[in-house]
Amino acid sequence: VQLQASGGGLVQAGASLRLSCVVSGRTSNNYGMAWFRQTPGKEREFVAARKWANSLTIIADSVKGRFTISTDNARNTLYLQMNSLKPEDTAIYFCAARSGWSTGAWQAYEYNYWGQGTQVTVSS
Repeated sequence: VQLQASGGGLVQAGASLRLSCVVSGRTSNNYGMAWFRQTPGKEREFVAARKWANSLTIIADSVKGRFTISTDNARNTLYLQMNSLKPEDTAIYFCAARSGWSTGAWQAYEYNYWGQGTQVTVSS
């Protein structure tokens, strides 16, 4: 499985961005997908996860109500819609995948496939 993330950029606070992650090599719908983010010197932080097969979704409290995770089966793409962006959302965003769904879906070590990251910068 290979993941290709895109869609980051520089925006002002309050703006919106949509990140995309194209998934290639997926052989079934039995995958857990997620977005994480990371800033220099900090651990990778969970943002959102989604079970591809039945759309089960979990969202981090820090972004709940502002970010939405979704999938497009026809396009083999994972999305992260980010609204009302804040300066503290500034980070490199990574998409991730694993075979099957884990009850520890918010843990980065549960994922064995990672995209290359896309930079999101929110100015105040």
